[in-house]
Amino acid sequence: MSNTAEPSPGYKTILRKLAPSLLLKEREIYLRLGPRAGPAYARLRILDVLGLASSHPAVPKTSHSFLFVCFGNIMRSPMAEALLKRELSHLSPRQPLRIASAGLHATPGNTAHPWALVASTDFEISLENHRARLLTVEMVQKADAIFAMDFQNKAELWTLFPDSRHKIFMLSAYLDGPGQYGEIPDPYLGNLETTRNCYRMLESCVRNLAAELFPPCSR
Repeated sequence: MSNTAEPSPGYKTILRKLAPSLLLKEREIYLRLGPRAGPAYARLRILDVLGLASSHPAVPKTSHSFLFVCFGNIMRSPMAEALLKRELSHLSPRQPLRIASAGLHATPGNTAHPWALVASTDFEISLENHRARLLTVEMVQKADAIFAMDFQNKAELWTLFPDSRHKIFMLSAYLDGPGQYGEIPDPYLGNLETTRNCYRMLESCVRNLAAELFPPCSR
């Protein structure tokens, strides 16, 4: 007699219902991104599903200009910017550091999301004075390393700035354990706790990034 438990009929029914909804969601993203960024997104998603997204190039240790990019520059990227500024606040490099953030679809001047304002205080950071900035060609050109939060961000960056592909990275490459090389989901459609969880991921990534590029002995 086999000891292997068979999935219950209810479990199978749930799977059948979930699979089409997930495919529909991916299809919506693909169509929204358009004929150029859509295929790039699909490629990144497939590589992630196959577990092949880990072939990630290293950020050059000579980098001194860092740009964090997300959708609207009101939740993830401004927090990543603030975290890296804090991590490197006591550093005295030979070359000045530039740390900034922007949104691919930002409305310039928007304040940080209310959940971001609350969640950031858990990390002793204030985003009260943050104002959203729309990503520009000049920002991309000046950056040594550009960090995307999710595959949609990266696909759009690849498409809009093909000559800068070599300096576009997933911030999650610096995450320890599960989720490395994956996505740092947008908490915009979540809640305050979703935002806090997102910020914990960002803090881990940024600390590891700072430690790799600027080891304590060099600070």
